[in-house]
Amino acid sequence: MAFLSTLTGIIGFGMGVPFGLLLGFYFFIYSKPKFVQEPITRRVSQLDNTALLNLLHDIPLWVKCPDYERVDWLNKIIADMWPYLNKAICASIRSMTEPMFAEYVGMFQIKTIAFENLSLGTIPPDIYGFKICETNENELVLEPEVRWAGNPNIVLVVKVLTFRITIQVVDMQILVAPRVTLKPLVPTIPCFANVSVSLLKRPEIDFGLNVLGGDLMSIPGVYHIIQRTIKMQIASLYLWPQSLEIPILDPSTVAINKSVGILHVKVVRAHKLLKMDFLGTSDPYVKLNLTGESLPAKKTSIKKRNLNPVWNEKFKLVVKDPESQVLQLEVFDWDKVGTHDRLGMQFVPLKLLTANETKEFKLDLLKHTFIADPYDKKPRGNIVIELTYAPFREESIKVDGIGDVLSRKESSLDRPSENNSEVLSGAGLLSVTVQGAEDVEGLRHNNPYAVIRFRGDKKKTKKIKKTRHPLWNEEFQFMLEEPPLNDTIRIQVMSRRKGIGFHSKECLGKLDINLTDVVHNGRINTKYHLMNSKNGKIHVDIKWTIV
Repeated sequence: MAFLSTLTGIIGFGMGVPFGLLLGFYFFIYSKPKFVQEPITRRVSQLDNTALLNLLHDIPLWVKCPDYERVDWLNKIIADMWPYLNKAICASIRSMTEPMFAEYVGMFQIKTIAFENLSLGTIPPDIYGFKICETNENELVLEPEVRWAGNPNIVLVVKVLTFRITIQVVDMQILVAPRVTLKPLVPTIPCFANVSVSLLKRPEIDFGLNVLGGDLMSIPGVYHIIQRTIKMQIASLYLWPQSLEIPILDPSTVAINKSVGILHVKVVRAHKLLKMDFLGTSDPYVKLNLTGESLPAKKTSIKKRNLNPVWNEKFKLVVKDPESQVLQLEVFDWDKVGTHDRLGMQFVPLKLLTANETKEFKLDLLKHTFIADPYDKKPRGNIVIELTYAPFREESIKVDGIGDVLSRKESSLDRPSENNSEVLSGAGLLSVTVQGAEDVEGLRHNNPYAVIRFRGDKKKTKKIKKTRHPLWNEEFQFMLEEPPLNDTIRIQVMSRRKGIGFHSKECLGKLDINLTDVVHNGRINTKYHLMNSKNGKIHVDIKWTIV
């Protein structure tokens, strides 16, 4: 008898507990209060200090922070375009999620996963503040604060065996502060090549999740788990310095090529050149340059009265695209009076070269670029050259963004002794880009241009007339056999006017930059105050790239 009573007690407890939980959950979810008291509303002037402090979180940023702007006009545009933006965003979400859903079909007896309804609702997001940040980089940085309390209608249907499970997202609220970077700025519509989006802080997301008609977020503990999981996932992907990169322009259509290596050219000799002079000889020399470059061509020395000259002269050319650039060689006969006669020419595509391997070429000279010319049967001799393409080290190229700087530092921590020895020795390329100047003012005229002096070399930017804020954006390159650890570079801002007379030239300011930090950091991009100038500044970007 005792055993029977114990058994019935256990069975009653086992049936009563699940039944009680289900009944309690049903009343908890579907029960509604009969009377809802209207909230008491008061004027802001009637609130006490505690109530006002609670409202500070909802005050727009353009009220609290003077560097944020009020953009009601932009919110008006978004509100008018929201019906169309809603459809466009939903179409993008469908196209992005379809392949993701397809991966789970067949797993766990899942037959289909699809959106039954997908709409972001009728309430558009609001931008509570908008900030534009100035940087020294070739980019535009925007920092809006976006709030959205929407009424979306998102219903996802999952079919498992014969069951149909509906998942609905309702009452979504989002507060996010993204940083949108448009970079690099280029002279091609829409004037930027990529959009980089990152989050400055963890987003605040709140929403309701109905599963089979019941609010899943009302179950104690589930709400906090889902909130924490979403924030951690989004932060791991997009929280600064992580970012979402969105390409806008095709890289092939944007002229933003950077230097990727150095081409070592050795002009060895030539054989059986044409006789161009009256005495049956020639005075040959060679000009060489890379296609796609506006720099002056390199020249060998002139070999007087020699049809089989031997030069053995070495040159270095900066390479930006080894797949498309071509080395152009032209042999000329030097004349003291008049133009120099071209004896022949030849081309070598850089894609024929293997990195860090020297290759010798013996090239027959042609009259012009049309190789299959039936009328060009005259032998013009040949030229022998040796070519070596030395690409830059990968870690020394990527020093343009914060993520690249972080990766550079991590790699240096992994190999401290090896990295330091490579940085402090070996050949490389020193690139000096003079972006522009501010508040440079002369006593008599303002036609500023910049003069760069380094190791005896002197280079100039173009002259811009009648301005105190010139923008040059010109790059100058110096190929060095060793790092410029103990060197300085001098930059002067000068002004010149036409004519000959007193005060035709005037110095508007000067600057000496020690290159030690450039060698150790790889790059310095900043604005410097000019000496001998009241308020003048100059923006200089200096890079040291290791071969």
